[in-house]
Amino acid sequence: MSVRAYFTHGSSSLEPEFRDNSGHLARFGNLSQALLTDPNFRLQQIRIRSGASPEGNTAAQRRLTDRRGETIRRYLAEQTGLPVARIEMESVGIDWSGLEDLVAATEMPYRTEALKILRETPEWISRGGKVVDGRKRQLQLLAGGEVWRYMSEHMFPTLRCVEVRLLGQNLAPVLFADTLPAKSANAPRATRDTIVVSHRDTLVVIHRDTVVVSRRDTVVLDCCSGSHPFSMTLRTNLLYDAALIPNIGAEFHLGRGWSLGGNWMYAWWDNDRRHRYWRAYGGEAVLRKYFGRDDSASPFAGHHLGIYGQMATYDFETGGRGYLGDRWSWGGGFEYGYSLPLGRRLNLDFTIGIGYFGGTYKVYDPEDGCYVWKETRQRRWIGPTKAEISLVWLLGRKNINDKKGGKR
Repeated sequence: MSVRAYFTHGSSSLEPEFRDNSGHLARFGNLSQALLTDPNFRLQQIRIRSGASPEGNTAAQRRLTDRRGETIRRYLAEQTGLPVARIEMESVGIDWSGLEDLVAATEMPYRTEALKILRETPEWISRGGKVVDGRKRQLQLLAGGEVWRYMSEHMFPTLRCVEVRLLGQNLAPVLFADTLPAKSANAPRATRDTIVVSHRDTLVVIHRDTVVVSRRDTVVLDCCSGSHPFSMTLRTNLLYDAALIPNIGAEFHLGRGWSLGGNWMYAWWDNDRRHRYWRAYGGEAVLRKYFGRDDSASPFAGHHLGIYGQMATYDFETGGRGYLGDRWSWGGGFEYGYSLPLGRRLNLDFTIGIGYFGGTYKVYDPEDGCYVWKETRQRRWIGPTKAEISLVWLLGRKNINDKKGGKR
């Protein structure tokens, strides 16, 4: 939950009527009090971030943002009763990153050129100990000053603000319908916190071979007949990569066609202003049996059958209704695949899996600057739960393909 208080140019005094500061702060105070008294809410931190527009001296703007942040800190302590000990202050001075976001979100004149300056030009360019150029000067000169005048009118007032974010953990969905903020161009952005729980299991594999000799004749034993050289693979699922979900996996050869593998995926893309979230992370463990390969191919080539287990969390929203699985969903099933040798150290693996995937997830809608939970649903899916087109890198002294292809 967040709110913004705006200031006039060069001022650190809070003016209640300016851009409806009093209304926004009052609604924020009501929500804060309701949350603090709710047994399902646990307050973690209060962040105050103050900024300024690019006019004026950099050091002076830094001091100005310090004073603006202190003004709001005093207001919160006196008017809302929020615990001061939980407040964390951040004074950014000139808010260049905020200006870049505003330019990127509009269709202003010379938008591409302005973004290039904001992203690639240092704030100060010095030669021989003297400042000769910089980001602000290039923006002021762009298009004969037209761009600077446009930003001064439409963007700089938005940068002269202090943003307060209330960060906490909701133990159960809570909706205060009578205190939701009204729609406005400066509606506060919702805040989401995620708790990540990591769990690791260790698998110990013990392999024993026994040779019994009952004759006194000379016996020659092949020292390698009961063992295998170390072989493994690193892989990435190209289907997940195409969906902007980075992932990596590893698989280890156990001998006699068996292997044990696992993979992990992680993606966290978001744009609060456009209500777009693309978040997913989770992993999989799989036990496989390879068969149908010829002797010239890697032990990871050819047909394979396997059994797998999965876990994942996610949050998907593409501009409207969103779906949040903030607790682990679990699944498992059986798979079939074929690993095609592409080169001496490279395979392309095609896999499909069918099984069960289940868990709870929440349905929410963005409303009036807040994210409102509509319902909690239970997923119990039986059917296809896995698809792979993976690029596989072969590692190990004898883990190679002497020629492409294999028995099919």
